[in-house]
Amino acid sequence: MNNLTPNALADDTARLSSLFGDNPDLLPLWIAEPYVELDPELKSRMADRAAVGWYGYEARPAGLLEAFWSWMDSRHGWDGSSLHAAVSPSIGTSIGVLLEQFTKPGDGVILQPPVFTDFKPLVVAASRSVIRSPLLLEEGGYEMDLTDLAAKAADPATTAMILCNPHNPVGRLWDEGTLAEIAAIAVANDVFVIADEIHADLVLPPNNFTPFAAAAHGSGARWAALHGPIKTFGLAGVCDTLLLTDNEEVSQRFRKESSRLHLTRNNVFALAAFETVYRCGGEWLDGLLQLVADNVELLASNLPEPIRVVRPQATYLAWLDMRGLGLEVPELARWLAAAGLALSPGHWFGRDGAGFARMTIATPRTLIDAAIGRLAAAVS
Repeated sequence: MNNLTPNALADDTARLSSLFGDNPDLLPLWIAEPYVELDPELKSRMADRAAVGWYGYEARPAGLLEAFWSWMDSRHGWDGSSLHAAVSPSIGTSIGVLLEQFTKPGDGVILQPPVFTDFKPLVVAASRSVIRSPLLLEEGGYEMDLTDLAAKAADPATTAMILCNPHNPVGRLWDEGTLAEIAAIAVANDVFVIADEIHADLVLPPNNFTPFAAAAHGSGARWAALHGPIKTFGLAGVCDTLLLTDNEEVSQRFRKESSRLHLTRNNVFALAAFETVYRCGGEWLDGLLQLVADNVELLASNLPEPIRVVRPQATYLAWLDMRGLGLEVPELARWLAAAGLALSPGHWFGRDGAGFARMTIATPRTLIDAAIGRLAAAVS
C-alpha cells in the first residue's frame, strides 16, 4: 500500500488552514479515510465504467444486495438477508430521515460522547434535544454507563438513541451482551435505536463484529442499522449506503420519505463501486487491517511520554490521550498545529473528549513514524 503525499491527504487547502492554521508543513491525518492506494480491482472497474461513455439513468442491479449479504456472511457470519433493506445517499441522510419519521420536535435523542462529530448537528438541526450519556474510560478502555443510559432512556421525552458500533472516535467494539442490554433498555422505554455501523468491516483481529440486529433479534426493539462500503474502501465521495431493519413499517416509512425527497436516484459509479468491493475487496481489506494493526503497535511502543494511545478494537482511528500534557482545549489545538500535525482535537467529539486527539492511522508506516517524530520533538 503506497504512500500518498501530504497534500493528497487534505480535502481542501483553504479548509485545512482555517481549522489548523497556516503552517505549510502540516501533516493532515484528521480525515477518517484510508490514506493508501485503493483496491486495484475497484480502480479498474471505475475506469472501465467511465470508459463506457454513458452516464444517464441506470437501474440498480438486483445483485448488489446479494453481494452485500454474501460479504457479511463470509466476513462476519451474519446472514441478515431476511431483513428489509433500503438505499440511502449517506449515513447522515439516513439519520436525518429517521429522526424526522420516528421522533418529534423537542424529543430527546441519546448520544454517547465522545462520539462522531456529525451526530449532534443532525439532532439539533431536527429541533430535537441532545441527551448525553457519556462513555466511561476505564483501565481497559471505554465502557458504556448502562445505569446512566437506562436513566436517560426512562424520561418519556427521550424517544431515540444513536448508537455508534464500532464507536468513532474511541475504537470500541460493543459485544453482544452490551448490545442486548441496550435493546432491553430500548424496549422498556420505547426508544428507537439508530445504529451507525459504518465501521463494521474495520475490526482488528482477534475481535469480531456483532451487529445490533443480532443482539436485538426477538427483543421487540425498534431499530435501524446503517451500513455500506464508504469508510472501509475510501468511497465516501462516491458510494451509497444501506439502511437495514427487521421492521416493515420502519422500512416503508423510510422509503416513502426518501422517495418524496428524491434521495433514491442511482449514481452509475456508485453502483459499479458498491458491487465491486463487496465481491472482490477482501484481500485488499485484509492488507489494510494488518497495516492498521501494525500502526497501533507502532504508536503504543513509540509515543513520547505522557502521550499514549487508547488501543482500538476497531476502526482505523487512533484516540490519543494527551491529558498528561496539562494543556487546556485551545492550547492543545495550537500545540498540535505548531508541532506540524493536523489531528482532530478531542473536544470536537464533545467535551468528554477534551485532552484527546483523533488520528487516522490507515496510512503507510512512514507517515506514522513522521507523526511520532513530530510529537516527540514537540514534547521535548
